Amino acid sequence: MQEIPIVFWIVFHSLVFLFLVIDLLSRGRASEVSFKTDLVWSIIWITVGLLFGAYVFWNFGYDEGLKYVTAYVAEKSLSIDNLFVFLVIFGYFAVPFAQQHKTLFMGILGAIILRGTFIFLGIALLQRFHWMIYVFGVVLIYSGYRLARGGAERVDPEKNKVVKAARKILPIYPEYVGSKFITKNNGKMMLTPLILVLIAIETTDIVFAFDSVPAVLAITGEFFTAYTSNIMAILGLRSLYFILARAMLRLRYLGKGLAIVLFYLGAKFLLTALGIQIPTMMSLTVVMSIISACILISLLSSVQSENTLSKNKG
Repeated sequence: MQEIPIVFWIVFHSLVFLFLVIDLLSRGRASEVSFKTDLVWSIIWITVGLLFGAYVFWNFGYDEGLKYVTAYVAEKSLSIDNLFVFLVIFGYFAVPFAQQHKTLFMGILGAIILRGTFIFLGIALLQRFHWMIYVFGVVLIYSGYRLARGGAERVDPEKNKVVKAARKILPIYPEYVGSKFITKNNGKMMLTPLILVLIAIETTDIVFAFDSVPAVLAITGEFFTAYTSNIMAILGLRSLYFILARAMLRLRYLGKGLAIVLFYLGAKFLLTALGIQIPTMMSLTVVMSIISACILISLLSSVQSENTLSKNKG
């Protein structure tokens, strides 16, 4: 791939920052934005991600464009499982619904920095040590196994060592103060419990980065494609989170589908190490088919359960 000029990266990150600000302001000061509004914004951010994919197709060719779309779909899907963990964290800390969006914004901003760093290091390791292909392949397969067993459901913020240390070291105010992270109590600066929530989200995201980064590197070894697809997939996660917060019970089989995707990408990594290349179009088809099938099965199962419940009540 051709060398990417520094001007591109300046413009790209400026636009990402602008999009994040727009995403923050899109919820306004209302205590709760409607499902329809979040759905519209989710569609907007997905459209932005796909339009950037068109830019990749136009400037870097069909193969790299296809890798971008495959990586984008995989990362967007894996991010959904990440959001389920956020739901667990917010529930554990009893964060009011209206105060969750600013914390999510800060968490996503941290995730962008974290993913970029991990992708850079991951590519550097693969280029320097060929045997890292086996390591990343095994990591993905293990991640799929862990997810298949319901890893998100077993997240316990109370066992998070960083959160436990923060409780002891930091001056934590006992109550939430709107969406503020810092408040004053008798003239003394204190941190609100939201800082513990943010710490829990950021430290948990490190674990997800160990799943997410090898997954995207199984699709493409180009930093440009891996990084931009990851960042574009993260954009709009707040709106998607609030959709899932209302509809999480309807997607009961999605976690199993994501586990299969991780198994597949892990196997793809290991086959690559053996000199067997799987076409990008096949990877895109497999990922899209698995995710679509699991969403459809989940929705059909949810409708069937609701109909059964209605009949029993009747």
